[in-house]
Amino acid sequence: MNYADRIRSLRQDNDLTQKQVADMLGVAQTTYSQYELEKRPLPIEYLIALCKYYNVSADYMLGFSNIRKPLHKT
Repeated sequence: MNYADRIRSLRQDNDLTQKQVADMLGVAQTTYSQYELEKRPLPIEYLIALCKYYNVSADYMLGFSNIRKPLHKT
């Protein structure tokens, strides 16, 4: 599973619309949709924001792990 699949799955699991997530990131819904469709690369700052929002590791978000590990707080 790649990051586009993960962000779509996490959004749906949390009963959020693309518009709600886009607003949280400060981007247009159409821009966010392009991230989910892999038509536009997801900027690292948005990857970090989404990991924090969903409380998952970057490894999980990027598809390197299938274990939803929460972020480690430092």
